[in-house]
Amino acid sequence: MTESKVCLITGTSSNLGINIAYRILKETPKSTNLTFIVTSRTLPKITEVITQIQKYAYDNVSDRTGQLEFDYLTVDFSDMISVLSAYYELNKKFKKIDYAFINSAQGVYSGIDWIGAVKEICTSPLEGVTNPTYKLQRIGVKSADGMGLVFQANVFGPYYLIHKIKHLLKDGGKIIWISSLMGQSKYLSFDDLELVQSPAPYEGSKRLIDLMHSASFRSLSKDFGIQQYLVHPGIFTSYSFFQYLNVFTYYGMLMLFYIARFLGSPWHNISGYTAANAPVYCVKEANERELEKFQPLKIGSATTRRGEEYLVREEVDTTGSEDVVAYLEKLCKEWDAKLADQIVNTRQP
Repeated sequence: MTESKVCLITGTSSNLGINIAYRILKETPKSTNLTFIVTSRTLPKITEVITQIQKYAYDNVSDRTGQLEFDYLTVDFSDMISVLSAYYELNKKFKKIDYAFINSAQGVYSGIDWIGAVKEICTSPLEGVTNPTYKLQRIGVKSADGMGLVFQANVFGPYYLIHKIKHLLKDGGKIIWISSLMGQSKYLSFDDLELVQSPAPYEGSKRLIDLMHSASFRSLSKDFGIQQYLVHPGIFTSYSFFQYLNVFTYYGMLMLFYIARFLGSPWHNISGYTAANAPVYCVKEANERELEKFQPLKIGSATTRRGEEYLVREEVDTTGSEDVVAYLEKLCKEWDAKLADQIVNTRQP
């Protein structure tokens, strides 16, 4: 009997999201039937991404014998009605989802502190292009649902979707949460879990993901047979910040990335395909024994000076993880009640 896999990738239109799809195509046995559930906020983006994946398959794995199929969700994780709609669509169309890549990277950037950037890079070049503090983010931004926008889009919205589709992932499904190298404890205040007053809400959201995973992966494995992993893609060229760069600053950034790699940074993967190494490893090679051995570690995509990819496993500081999950579960109950009897059509562009 031919094996079939269903793969949900949130943020498929991002550089990381589409490269996760490419690697799944490349590294899955050629006879396996693959269904990608492509997600984006808009239908034109979804159409573009599906076309790109089809072209990649034609150019690189044209000898596949397994079927390649697509479905899609137009979903905005900062809108709970949209998240609920995504759940209804998945529940209606699928009996099983094998892989769920949670790749949410919403930011509320307002620009770059160029003076600060020059100072950081001149005084500490490696740190300046690894843990930059010169990206400006807006403070106090909330969603229409009244939650911190970045918190909802990157953490609670995806968490709520997983909460609703656990039965589709049960008994063998894998969840891969995409964290960040920047998900450090200094970016999160437990007095502001929704990151409304945070000057670095993006980094804070990734710290929340680390803590959420640390307090939930064991129960998911024990109660549902779901394996959950925490990964980060290192540093690579991301589309989310392009609007603040011109051709000179973009290539200047690339040059600094290559210099950082040459100086010994393992995290400057630069390529989205290399960045997707850790996420795809977790569904293709990691197993139950490794789950117990590595968790609650964060598996990172890394590269040598010569661009050869490898993996790095890092310990996660789990302080406060139970509090984070308790808060997310409380919100799930509240929104289950608020969204009762809501049925929405996600097929609207």
